[in-house]
Amino acid sequence: MSENLVQIEHLKQYFSAGGYGRKKRYIRAVDDVSFTISRGETLGLVGESGCGKTTTGRTLLRLYEPTGGRFVYDGDVIFDVEKKTYADMLPYRKKMQIVFQDPYASLDPRMTVGDIVGEAIDVHKMAASKQERYEIIQEMLRRVGLNSEHANRYPHEFSGGQRQRVGIARALAVRPEFIVCDEPISALDVSIQAQVINMFEDLQAEMGLTYLFIAHDLSAVKHISNRIGVMYLGRMVELAESYELITRPLHPYTRSLISAIPIADPKKARESKRIVPQGDVPSPLNPPSGCRFRTRCPYADERCAAEAPEWNEVEKGHFAACHHIDRVN
Repeated sequence: MSENLVQIEHLKQYFSAGGYGRKKRYIRAVDDVSFTISRGETLGLVGESGCGKTTTGRTLLRLYEPTGGRFVYDGDVIFDVEKKTYADMLPYRKKMQIVFQDPYASLDPRMTVGDIVGEAIDVHKMAASKQERYEIIQEMLRRVGLNSEHANRYPHEFSGGQRQRVGIARALAVRPEFIVCDEPISALDVSIQAQVINMFEDLQAEMGLTYLFIAHDLSAVKHISNRIGVMYLGRMVELAESYELITRPLHPYTRSLISAIPIADPKKARESKRIVPQGDVPSPLNPPSGCRFRTRCPYADERCAAEAPEWNEVEKGHFAACHHIDRVN
């Protein structure tokens, strides 16, 4: 058993955007992202829409086939594009699961909740009898706060929060070790979000789960995550322990994100200064040369346009990619 359950090296995911030959164009959704997740840890992944968070999570599970990079899971190579090594995913589907963002689109409306949760049990032959299958389904529903009566109902009979609980029960049914939580609270009411986050934490403690928790909301991510990674336009710009990143951000983009977190105290909210990046997010079809954040950064200069900043460990456990960390801080 290795210390790092998940190890990603130079992950790339490009999508074709038309053209042919030399004029063929690609959307660089994920471009050279590296990180590790220790066993039992929660790594939060944040960034604005279109930065590549969801694509990163789906590519890990090979719901999208990777364009480049290497993924090692618990010492086993899941894929290594350069060496053209690809593992058979069926045995790893039991170990790695995903909770999708939209609880309205991710559940089959023609299947009962019991069949939705039990489908993976059938695929992986985890139950020796119908009775055992029934007991596993009941246990998973109970773990997520639903009861036995819900197993015979259809998704349209549930609220958004309940549907998301069904999606979580489906992911838990095969007793995985690692779960990609793809913005699991963004489609829910604020009152329900806290309940779902607390449930994720309880499940982690009970079942020893490891999470990649993808979200927009930094206030939610800082609550559940041990470490947080910040992505911008397909690249990781900063990675640190949760408290360290929130209290002492090094990258100008991270500082901007943190300044947008709502503050409950009206007096402190008035005193706080919102840092708004200049302009709009560039197209991933034609990202800026050098540092991708330079077109919106107040510290950008010629060097930022000429060369991409290196991914460096600025302090122990605190990584950032910026030419002007000294000026920013």
